[in-house]
Amino acid sequence: MTRPITAGVDGTEESLAALDWAAREAVRRDLPLRVVHAWRYAEALAAADRDTQHGWVAQGVEDAVRSVAERHPGLAVTTDLVEGGAADALAGAAAEAEMLVLGSRGHGPVVGFLLGSVGQQVIAEAARPVVLVRAGDEPAAEAAGRDVVVGQQGGPEDSAAALRFAFEAAAARGAAVRAVRAWTLPPVFAYSPGSLRLLDEAGGLEPYEKQALADAVRPWRERFPEVPVAEHVEMGSAGQVLLAAADRAQLMVVGRRARRTAVGARIGSVAHGVLHHAGCPVAVVPHD
Repeated sequence: MTRPITAGVDGTEESLAALDWAAREAVRRDLPLRVVHAWRYAEALAAADRDTQHGWVAQGVEDAVRSVAERHPGLAVTTDLVEGGAADALAGAAAEAEMLVLGSRGHGPVVGFLLGSVGQQVIAEAARPVVLVRAGDEPAAEAAGRDVVVGQQGGPEDSAAALRFAFEAAAARGAAVRAVRAWTLPPVFAYSPGSLRLLDEAGGLEPYEKQALADAVRPWRERFPEVPVAEHVEMGSAGQVLLAAADRAQLMVVGRRARRTAVGARIGSVAHGVLHHAGCPVAVVPHD
């Protein structure tokens, strides 16, 4: 089944930038574009009945889609107006998509119809990758010379989904992948006899981390031999190391391992920090 690139729009500047990004990505991957808008009937507007309000919403979406269609005349575009809650509409759209693309505001929470916990809920629960795009994002940011940066942690299986997404994106763009692994000094008592033996065989902590990154990236190097790869290992917190790399990235890719709390689903601190502060688009990829 061919999955579309799906963009959520709500008329904000951020969501229109996301729509533009999604259209370019759909063209690169030769996939259709689906545009989703969630809306609710406002009873307070007594002078406008449901059909009238629906017409206003439909016209706004049509105007946005027309602009994209003019820039990409060969792109297949469909639109869906979903009446109801934004979180449910977006989660449903994500399940049927290659990826869900949404607008976001830098240095703050996701905006538009992703208000407060709704945005975090969609990102945390989406079955497919979610890409967040800033207002003002331009095609020039995807120019040659900027890498697709991907964070790697744990063993090869822990970041496989994020690495696959990063290599697919880089291959579609003719870009390089920069795989980044951050490490810190754990307390001595955290080491088991087995881990101490592995560290000794590797020659120390930093060589061990470099080998771990190389092992995780190797299958994707083999699958995408045309994609140049740089491997970067740095001591420090994962969030800080990734944000430093984001300055020269056209796309940042991070894995997502959501956790449940008493107040709902939450994403990890690394993904949360990158989403708030990275200037480039950020793809949050659920673990396989």
